[in-house]
Amino acid sequence: MIAKTKKILSSDLVKVFSYTGFSTLIKLITSYVTVKVVASIIGPSGVALVGQLQNFTSIFTTIGAGGINNGVVKYVSEYKEDNASLQKYLKNGFKLTAYFSGISSVFLIILSTYFSRWILFEEKYSYLFILFGVNLMLLSFNNFFLSVLNGFKEFKKFVIINIFTNILSLIFTIVLVWLYDLKGALIALVTYQGFVLLITLYYLRKKTWFSKQLWGSWDKQILKKYFSYTLMALVTAMTLPVSQLLIRGYIIKEYSITDAGFWEGINKISAMYLMFITTSFSVYYLPKLAEITDNNILRKEIIKTYKIITPVVFVTLLTIYFLKDLVINILFTKDFYPMKDLFLWQLIGDFFKIMSWLLAFVMVAKSMTKLYIVTEIVFAVSLVLLSYYFINISGVIGSTKSYCINYFLYFVVMIFVFNKKLKISK
Repeated sequence: MIAKTKKILSSDLVKVFSYTGFSTLIKLITSYVTVKVVASIIGPSGVALVGQLQNFTSIFTTIGAGGINNGVVKYVSEYKEDNASLQKYLKNGFKLTAYFSGISSVFLIILSTYFSRWILFEEKYSYLFILFGVNLMLLSFNNFFLSVLNGFKEFKKFVIINIFTNILSLIFTIVLVWLYDLKGALIALVTYQGFVLLITLYYLRKKTWFSKQLWGSWDKQILKKYFSYTLMALVTAMTLPVSQLLIRGYIIKEYSITDAGFWEGINKISAMYLMFITTSFSVYYLPKLAEITDNNILRKEIIKTYKIITPVVFVTLLTIYFLKDLVINILFTKDFYPMKDLFLWQLIGDFFKIMSWLLAFVMVAKSMTKLYIVTEIVFAVSLVLLSYYFINISGVIGSTKSYCINYFLYFVVMIFVFNKKLKISK
């Protein structure tokens, strides 16, 4: 038992958790302060509008990057010892990012009035979409460089940059919300990301790969590989955020924007603890899976990760449920107490979501494009349809019931899909 414990503690996964632990702690603190300040000043209805804009910016953040960030992680990890091939992947990835982000920026600026009316229900917010368009290229380049660092497994630099990003986000948000209330929160959301590029460039200035020419001729084979990731990422960008926009809009239509704020609040809580898992998955798990070519080794890696993650997730979610009153008091205000009824189904859904992610990441790491696209679309549509059905029957709590059922079904499908290939059940 002691030997097994030592082996687990010395594993790369645990090391990455320790590397990212401090960064995640900082992010949790900054997220807590941000949520608390925003919720206290602008209330549930303001939180709902911020959620609307966040979903929209996440869509265009993915589009602006060309959807290739996971591909960059995979191919840098795979070809980091082959300098000639590595340079080709970096040049093509950088050019794709420049083209996608440039076109997206122009698109955002031209259609700013339309997006303002569609996303935030009023034309007066069009300036936000112009600001986001101006910052999108900077944000996209920053995400590209971070993906390269991730592929090289330079965890410490990756963590340091993320810490600075979180601190900068906190400062922007608090200052602007304090000065301009809801307007300040929305401005902070679309502006701070661009400044983070300066921090990333500072840490990359001495890197050999960074000092070389990053602009070169197109390589059709490399583009074809990257475009499989583009398809997967764009499907993700157009499924989960869009489904959340539709569900939130339906709650606003059938009930009120305040009820939508409660639903957004429970999603904020989920996001705060899920980011610890997703950060470690992205930093360690994805490049690790990309390196493995033998199915037996891949199966062992997945099972090892399940053994580490499952008890941690279960205890965390159980603790949050029993302390939900305290959680609401700490993160929000008394105006958010009606949110208590949403915890049970949301937390169970989060458990199945994390368990399914461990298998879903294999699709990304192994470029299983068709399967990934089909499952993403099917379960995004089912989430919306289930939400409409259960919201009609149970009210706002129906949105969390549908969330739980949807991710349970997703988990079952992931087990079924990978059972034969990887012998997960054994």
